[in-house]
Amino acid sequence: MELKLEHVSKQYKGTLAVDDFSISLQPGIHALLGANGAGKTTLMRMICGLIRPTEGVISIDQVPIEKAGEGYREILGYLPQNFGYYPNFTGWDFMMYLAALKGLPKITAQEKSEALLHQFGLYTVRNKKMKTYSGGMRQRAGIAQALLNDPKILVVDEPTAGLDPKERVKFRQVIEHLEKDKIIILSTHIVSDVEKLCDDVIIMKDGKMVYCGTERGDLENLYMRYFGEEEEEYDGSYGD
Repeated sequence: MELKLEHVSKQYKGTLAVDDFSISLQPGIHALLGANGAGKTTLMRMICGLIRPTEGVISIDQVPIEKAGEGYREILGYLPQNFGYYPNFTGWDFMMYLAALKGLPKITAQEKSEALLHQFGLYTVRNKKMKTYSGGMRQRAGIAQALLNDPKILVVDEPTAGLDPKERVKFRQVIEHLEKDKIIILSTHIVSDVEKLCDDVIIMKDGKMVYCGTERGDLENLYMRYFGEEEEEYDGSYGD
């Protein structure tokens, strides 16, 4: 399986949010690093087919995702940075509602929801309203719903922003134990969340890809090379 972006750009009112981005991704965990405003979310939304590139092509196994249509959406899981939920839904209601939106048969939806809630440590609170969940619990529910359709491509945007260190560790463990046959794109500005997880690293700045490689040994210094001044605002974010 190959997800390929060829010279992808997105322009908003004269501003290039993503500028001539090209990459080929195979199964594995791909870290997308960049400060806020680097263009990560726009890129994620284009990969998920929510917005179309101004220029360039995004394809799955050499088929443009627009032509792949429903077949592409069936293999896609997405957790946006600020995903919506109904506060008065229980965890179980939330999972079953999203399963219905994804078109899963009821019995399949029940089986998948039960298994995923167990996997992410939420089964014992499945009948509690989500407004009572901690931020980390809601994020785990978010990744659980993204996996309902057993996606081959999983896109996760800033999953640990605002979480405490313990919840960030739990979230990393969730990602680490996912099946290895998936293309997982993990977008973040927090280096410690990906340095031990990722198979490769992509760094974005001002809409451009400024680095792509497998360097992980000194990822913090590599990141600081591009975002040293900006990252001073995140004092303490790198250590758990």
